[in-house]
Amino acid sequence: MYPEGLKDKLPPYNEEAEEASLGALLLNFSTDNMDKVLSHIHPDDFYKSSNSNIFRAVLNLNDRGEGVDLLTVTEELKSQDLLEKSGGAAYIASLTSSVPSTANLEYYAKVVKDCSVRRRLINAAGHIISKAHDASEKSRIIIEDAEKRIFIISDEQQEGSLQEARDVVKLTIDSIEERYKMKGEYPGVPSGYSELDSLTSGFQDSEMIIIGARPSIGKTAFALSMAANIAVKQKIPCGFFTLEMSSISLMMRLIAQESHINSSSLRTGLLSKRDFGQLSDAAGRIYESPLVIDDTPNIPLLDLRSQARRMVQRFDVRIIFIDYIGLISPENKSTPRHEQMAEISRSLKALARELNIPIIVLSQVGRQTEGKAPSLADLRESGAIEQDADIVMFLHRERIVDRKSQENETDGIETEVIVAKQRNGPTDIVKLLFKQHYTKFVSMTSESQ
Repeated sequence: MYPEGLKDKLPPYNEEAEEASLGALLLNFSTDNMDKVLSHIHPDDFYKSSNSNIFRAVLNLNDRGEGVDLLTVTEELKSQDLLEKSGGAAYIASLTSSVPSTANLEYYAKVVKDCSVRRRLINAAGHIISKAHDASEKSRIIIEDAEKRIFIISDEQQEGSLQEARDVVKLTIDSIEERYKMKGEYPGVPSGYSELDSLTSGFQDSEMIIIGARPSIGKTAFALSMAANIAVKQKIPCGFFTLEMSSISLMMRLIAQESHINSSSLRTGLLSKRDFGQLSDAAGRIYESPLVIDDTPNIPLLDLRSQARRMVQRFDVRIIFIDYIGLISPENKSTPRHEQMAEISRSLKALARELNIPIIVLSQVGRQTEGKAPSLADLRESGAIEQDADIVMFLHRERIVDRKSQENETDGIETEVIVAKQRNGPTDIVKLLFKQHYTKFVSMTSESQ
């Protein structure tokens, strides 16, 4: 069902551009010209089936290494019994007389492609409208399908290219020089912990980073500490999906971190006048920060992907945290749990690539890691998480209950951040201090309390 006024309109196409593209190829065929055209259009991009058939004939001849001209294309179509369906020999001959200039071949091809994209958008819109009128379809599935169709069309506009090593070397040297000029700054999004950033060079675009730990070791505190470093201190737009706790509970933790007020005092309301001053200052800093929070419990995977796209489009978010993967609802709940987790993991990795930002995902590790450092094999429920992740980090420390000597307010609990996998860098162990009263992680060399 189409909107009134559009129903009877012809789909966008440019007959002159289609004919000029084919005519220019027939008049001045070369491998270089063929490559120029193929970088923009394919046979299905032509609106008229006759033009699509002719272009396929040119492709077939080119693939076989045979010459391309009026006669060979005519014979190729005749051999496939497509000559009459393609307008006949007279139409093919007329193509060469309708070419304003063979020098503008690439321009004609771009016009053909633009019309093709517009037709695909109209088809996608028609499909979406049809689905929206179908009461049996769930609205959130329709929205996800709509976004997927539009993003597919958008992604196909990203033109790939083959590059010689000499060109790649130049680009790489330019990149190294840019990093040299940064003088210690990191090319990725910095976590705010210099020891960790030195190891990873910051979190890179399109990466999926996994943070694994047993419950109560500090996964959320670590993720929130990094989010605070990124959004509050560095003013880098940051998204945070909190599936386990409400946005108010999360904000209470963040305020405790920033104000250095005991989190239990915030929960009970037992605050001093001095505390209110610190609270006001911290709240002001957080208020001004580009932090975006979604606290939908057990969010469906489709909804999470939609919200993540919205965060990037509306707020220019440059990194997203998800707390945690085990609470994301899969699309198909009837499949075994390990298959559900594999689907979610693959989808999150694809989302990181689609949005071209790092996505940090929290995950639990198996019970067998109690009392020992976790390893990649300990990630719960699916080996796909280990495979899909670009970086896997584990938090490891002794339980707080076993460290009573460090339970006073001024001490921190030494915690290891084990970088067990890094696709594009080394693995190592970074040590941080966990300030339990503020639920905050700080650098071992930091004077911050």
